[in-house]
Amino acid sequence: MTITFDELLDVKGAKCPMPLVKSRKVINNLELGQVLKVVATDRDSVADFQSWVQTAKNIELLAQEEENENGTAVYIHYLRRTQ
Repeated sequence: MTITFDELLDVKGAKCPMPLVKSRKVINNLELGQVLKVVATDRDSVADFQSWVQTAKNIELLAQEEENENGTAVYIHYLRRTQ
């Protein structure tokens, strides 16, 4: 899947809740409609981002992907700022 994004946030190696905390800071600095791509290695980030978008008023989860990078699972999240 190819999604165009405006900002990339690499939080590989960061444990919960840091991927979410760092993503919140970046998404709040984006313009409306812009997309943030978050790359994480924390498996819990999948559920964390799903929960966050259900309660947040200013973001939409466009997609989540799982890839393998040198034997390590990498979780990719695409978030769009809506407000």
